[in-house]
Amino acid sequence: MFEEYKSLIADAGRRVYEVANRTPLDAAPLLSRDLGNNVRLKREDQQSVFSFKLRGAYNMMAALDAKQRGAGVITASAGNHSQGVALAARKLGCSALIVMPKTTPEIKISAVRRLGGEVVLHGNTYDEANEHAQALAAESGRTMVPPYDHPLVIAGQASVGVEILEQHPSAPDFVFVPVGGGGLIAGIAAHIRAVRPATRIIGVEHTEAACMHAAMRAGKLVTLDRIGIFADGAAVRRAGTETFRICRELVDEVVLVDVDAICAAVKDIFQDTRSIPEPAGALALAGLKQFVARERLKDRELVAIFSGANVNFDRLRHIAELAELGEQREALICITIPERPGSFRRLCHDLGPRQITEFNYRYSDANRAHVFSGVQLRHGVSEKQTLIESLAEKGYEVVDMSGNELAKMHVRYMVGGHAAGAADERLFRFEFPERSGALLHFLTLMGDRWNISLFHYRNHGAANGRVLMGIQVPKKDGGEFQEFLNRLEIEYAEETENPAYTMFL
Repeated sequence: MFEEYKSLIADAGRRVYEVANRTPLDAAPLLSRDLGNNVRLKREDQQSVFSFKLRGAYNMMAALDAKQRGAGVITASAGNHSQGVALAARKLGCSALIVMPKTTPEIKISAVRRLGGEVVLHGNTYDEANEHAQALAAESGRTMVPPYDHPLVIAGQASVGVEILEQHPSAPDFVFVPVGGGGLIAGIAAHIRAVRPATRIIGVEHTEAACMHAAMRAGKLVTLDRIGIFADGAAVRRAGTETFRICRELVDEVVLVDVDAICAAVKDIFQDTRSIPEPAGALALAGLKQFVARERLKDRELVAIFSGANVNFDRLRHIAELAELGEQREALICITIPERPGSFRRLCHDLGPRQITEFNYRYSDANRAHVFSGVQLRHGVSEKQTLIESLAEKGYEVVDMSGNELAKMHVRYMVGGHAAGAADERLFRFEFPERSGALLHFLTLMGDRWNISLFHYRNHGAANGRVLMGIQVPKKDGGEFQEFLNRLEIEYAEETENPAYTMFL
């Protein structure tokens, strides 16, 4: 069925190395020891643009004729593909117009401009940028260079799979590949399954942008209503038509990983390589770790694609905070203690000789107080459960908040007590696009109908700003307020019943 890709991949092998490096397949000794398997990382962070994307972009653009090059090229991208197109255009002597979402990390925008690409910022997602790019292509006569859904792009990305089989000392049992629109995994699968059909190909997607997973389950392409853009390099609402055609036949499975798991994988890669991946660059390893635990693999040959390292420096704070939770090295727990002298000292004693990562205490009433604590774990989930059971046996009320988004993103930074006068308060988490005017637009829509009684924002260096807001909404206004929320067209979640709110705020 995919015989046509044999010649396309062979042709790509003669083109891509005019700009691309043959990146190493490095052993990961710390990961191998911890996971009980032989783990290797395919180091696409060592490309000149710190990502695999230039392979596919250059392969397609090098095949353009003189007239097409003269008219120039255009693309839409959240970052890494755009750098590949800009570099390829400079190498081939043609102009490149790059449409990028307004939420694209600055490091990627600057890199494109430095490579000579002209940047247009449009929309908040890749799909909005792509729609605008398609319109500009029709107007200007430029050739559209898609980031994933084209046979020449797929064949260029397949060179990653060619190198893996050439470099591996034996043969990989499993290859884990990050998935956005599917260009990389389609190319790798088309080559590896033709040459070594026993090797299993596992795709990995972020839970909040799982378009290929949804398509493979449905047996047809699926357009997601909303996506999270934490792993912005792989945040796509709909997989490609051609990439899905290949993946549904050749890819064994697509696994999903959450933000905490991605952050833990970023840390794992840093510890083994001293290089820092972007969130999408660590997707494959996060999936590898989850798959190993689920299948209880031992002594197998595993490869994960370290696909990119274009991460904003100020985003590392947020990643580091969540990494401990992602690798089950920290627990966030709420402990209720009697409000009397000596209770706090007794709690510290009962926690035992553990490293405390944070301790937040707030007087609740004359009878009790709530303590919000971060506790370092040496033995993961089992140790956390043992700790909680031990505290419960000593008479404490304990709530595990390690997976509570409100607690992780907001409450741990703002423990402050209750506001007795805030009648009819409802609590919401909002995700605002990280751009000027977003909050003002929200407040303009809300007008002066309801009072804001609580507000917390903390910059995480991500594309979306996370805002916690208390709003006083009388019950009679419930329907009108819901209409207001529906008009916002942003992600939100009500947290009025969340124990982190009821106990601490």
